[in-house]
Amino acid sequence: MEAGVKARPLLLILGLVLLLRLPFLNQAVQGDDPVYLAEASHAQVEPFHPDHVDYVFRGRTVDLRGLTHPPLDGWMLAGLLAVFGSVKEVPFHLAYVSFSLMAAAAMWSLARRFSAHPLWATLLFLAVPVFVVNGTSFETDVPFAAFWMAAIALFCADCLFLSAAAMVLASLTAYQTVVLIPILAVYCWLYRRRSRKHWLTLLTPAVIFVAWQVFERVSTGALPAGVLSGYFTIYQTLQAKLVNALALAVHFWFLVFPALVPFAFLLAWRKRREPQTQFLVAWIAIFFGSALVIFFAGSARYLLPIAAPMAMLAAGLPRRWLALGFALQMALSLGLAVMNYQHWNAYRVYAASLDRVIENHRVWVDDEWGLRHYMEERGALPLAKTQRLRADDIILSSQLSHAVEPTVLLATAAPTLEILPAIPLRIIGLESHSGYSSAAPDRLWPFGLSASVIDRVRTSRVVERHPTLSYVDMKAPEAKDQIVSGIWANDHWMSASGVAIVKSPPSAMPLSVSFYIPPNAPARHIVLLLDDREVCATTVAAAGPGELACPTPIQPAGATAMVEISVDKTFRVPPDERDLGMVLIGVGFK
Repeated sequence: MEAGVKARPLLLILGLVLLLRLPFLNQAVQGDDPVYLAEASHAQVEPFHPDHVDYVFRGRTVDLRGLTHPPLDGWMLAGLLAVFGSVKEVPFHLAYVSFSLMAAAAMWSLARRFSAHPLWATLLFLAVPVFVVNGTSFETDVPFAAFWMAAIALFCADCLFLSAAAMVLASLTAYQTVVLIPILAVYCWLYRRRSRKHWLTLLTPAVIFVAWQVFERVSTGALPAGVLSGYFTIYQTLQAKLVNALALAVHFWFLVFPALVPFAFLLAWRKRREPQTQFLVAWIAIFFGSALVIFFAGSARYLLPIAAPMAMLAAGLPRRWLALGFALQMALSLGLAVMNYQHWNAYRVYAASLDRVIENHRVWVDDEWGLRHYMEERGALPLAKTQRLRADDIILSSQLSHAVEPTVLLATAAPTLEILPAIPLRIIGLESHSGYSSAAPDRLWPFGLSASVIDRVRTSRVVERHPTLSYVDMKAPEAKDQIVSGIWANDHWMSASGVAIVKSPPSAMPLSVSFYIPPNAPARHIVLLLDDREVCATTVAAAGPGELACPTPIQPAGATAMVEISVDKTFRVPPDERDLGMVLIGVGFK
């Protein structure tokens, strides 16, 4: 009887978690879900290397070994794919509910140990916006929080073997698991100073991190951390770090209802000599400090691992304050979750409406999120910046997340989709200042109050062009209309490959390209192709202006011809994300 009474609060908590999740089981694919689903798909081919695959991200091909997370989430989705054959929203989300239940149970265990009011502490945790909103995705946030909190709860309960197992799972979900080491070191110092087993167990994340890097290096030839660090140099700029710090400071105030935060820390100051308070404050301080160093996007989800100690500190406040704070925070979180559902569901519905429009066409999608997934299910491919488009191709472009500016002529192929949820809350949007997912100097708030459009999606058809120039001078007004791909009309840089369409000359003429290689550009070998056939090439000894002219006059077969210029090497100038080859001056027949 007594055991049943003690179990009631936990059953209440788990029941509340189910009430939060079951209405959202049909949540559409969203956010970064397509990245992890790509891992899951490749795991069907290479089970031990789900991230050993190329992925088109923001118009360019990247190596998923540089993903900011180890592959456990991809493995879990791969298991679901193996069972169901394809992405099925309801059973997939039902499986992921287990992580929310695990996080809630771990929170209850920790709250009973470190809070005088464990039920209120757990309720405050369940109302955190990130827990409510991100728990409906296939991203790593809630699974990682579940393993992270389970590792700490089991460690504090002296269940060291199970704690180490949870640390292994957390380490294979997110690299920031290594921050557990100093946090649990504080716990050991306060409570288990003489226990060698505890001190050794807390090293588990470091061991797993090194073991995974070594395994990947031996089996694939590359360190995931090395690939990741290469991409980090693009994004880890001083401005990004400062914005990240400001945004995380703002998000911190919304882990529990903001009005409770100052009183929670005032209470913590009064109890600063108590070991429980010292551990919770150390947990918060260590992880928050690490987040300032590790991250660069300032996303609200980064701070979910410290929502638990924040809730436990706040739970010592008067109950009427807690009840009001919980109610207001939960109302906000549910409002954000419903709006988020409507946002991503709009892409799913729109994609289904295009089945007849895209039939018998090559289809490209310029989007990174849910629209990409639902169009790829229909045979579309992600649009790369170097993609050579042709007449009658269909392009879907999200104004919110597109990365490619096609240089072809486009005509409307279907009505434009405007996403405008009824709830006047926003976590992302064209006109929103919310930095919930990614911060910027003008986007630092964790949500926005707005009834504005979140996104516009345009469906266009590539129209055949009729070039007027046989030789394209890049300064000519007509040049932009004859660029096909890989050339930026605003500054005349080209990537590894640049393509232009030209009018065929009336008689055979030499094909040539004029260029300039800046001193910091490594390109030296230039190849000229006509209608996919190499016609001449050259290697220059040094940077500077140059020209490659084919010695034999050429008469193209058709009224127009496709000219491609390629170089052997590219480089980058951060924060510019483009792969730069050389500057084009002109190309064509002359």
